[in-house]
Amino acid sequence: MSHAFWGSPDTPARPAPAGDSTYDVVVVGGGVSGLLAAVLLARAGKSVAVLEARRVGQGTTGHSTAKVSILQGSRMSTIMDHHNSSLARDYVEGNREGQAWLRRFLEDNAVPHRTATAWTYATTDEGAVKVAEEAQASQAAGLVVERGADPALPFAVTDAISLPDQVLIDPVQLVDALVAELEAHGGVVHEGTRLMGAEVDDHNVLVATDAEARVRADRLVLATGCPVLDRGGWFGRLTAHRSYAVAVRGVTPPDGMYLSVDSPTRSLRPAADDVLLVGGNNHVTGRGPDEAGHLVDLAAWADEHFPGGEVTHRWSAQDWHGPSGLPYAGALVPHDERVLVMTGYAKWGFTNAAAGALVLSKRILGGELPPWEPAWSTWSAADLRGLPDVLLANAKVAAEMVAGHVTRGPLSKLTGRSGESAPVCTHLGGRLRWNDAEQSWDCPLHGSRFAADGSVLDGPACKRLEL
Repeated sequence: MSHAFWGSPDTPARPAPAGDSTYDVVVVGGGVSGLLAAVLLARAGKSVAVLEARRVGQGTTGHSTAKVSILQGSRMSTIMDHHNSSLARDYVEGNREGQAWLRRFLEDNAVPHRTATAWTYATTDEGAVKVAEEAQASQAAGLVVERGADPALPFAVTDAISLPDQVLIDPVQLVDALVAELEAHGGVVHEGTRLMGAEVDDHNVLVATDAEARVRADRLVLATGCPVLDRGGWFGRLTAHRSYAVAVRGVTPPDGMYLSVDSPTRSLRPAADDVLLVGGNNHVTGRGPDEAGHLVDLAAWADEHFPGGEVTHRWSAQDWHGPSGLPYAGALVPHDERVLVMTGYAKWGFTNAAAGALVLSKRILGGELPPWEPAWSTWSAADLRGLPDVLLANAKVAAEMVAGHVTRGPLSKLTGRSGESAPVCTHLGGRLRWNDAEQSWDCPLHGSRFAADGSVLDGPACKRLEL
């Protein structure tokens, strides 16, 4: 399968830490979330190091379709189903402020971007009901959307809502600019450096990595999708989802950014005058048979509605969803802010990451928290309202564990690809399943993923497979 559409970093890999080092803040995760937090803290005079297990921007950030939008499919309906309108308004305001910050950064640093209208649309009568619900939820949350306009798509649409002046970017170009800004303010980036654990004492946080060096910090920020420290039960609160995308060259893409409410989901955006990105076919990681078939399906759908193009890239991405539709930016465990977490963006990481970085920087620097911060709280009554969904998700995990005959320790003797023994996850021992699109081993329990050689692709697992 092809790599993601967006390019790779244009600089040599930054080396792992050598010797002992101490920082005010260590940020784990070199995607847009961790880099935004690091930039804000470095600008304020903190000494900051970012630890990235692979290359910056090459995880979820570099595999996204990079829509910086406050209209987010049917997200407001999901939030309103679980929360009151006050928290929904906080969510919208946080996204507005995050988007505004990111737009200023793009303009100040001459990062290429373009504005476009965002659309949520339906192609069925059932979908039209969902669009109407989303319009009502958006209005209650203070997001003014237009309903009923023609999205000018080459197929029949039963209803749609829109929001103008949203932003499309190249995520790798954004990451390059964030790294340059971080380093200009004294921050450092270490690539090829995986977090293996952390010890918290009365004075600081000792960060253990797969390098020889010892790294200490006053604060540790986990911006790794699922927190890779098993504290606070985060792997049970979050669900990993994979979605798919293809790039089609040689067609005329529509002008806006689009997301359907019908299933299977279809996401559209232009990437150039003759390039269209088509995404969709979401499923829980490790629980979607025939992953390669999802890519074939997207390519066929694109050819049906935008004929004559050539599929040049195929890829998938992993995103983390919380139980109640809200993101997280705050303490990993209650009443202890030495280790903080950013996660749960549910595919809307650019506005949510910027807002979450603003929240965490205020927490670390001691400033007054934004008035919309409750929508990002990691430990609140809102989480209790999401408890039924957490229990349901963990019931499905338990079913996977029983079906998979989970073992701990050495590889279990279970049928895997081509009759081989299927390995078990190094996190909590779930039986892994072969992903025929990514050529990876994926865990249906908590979303850990491993390359064919056993190296870790996605956490919460930290240790490689011994194949």
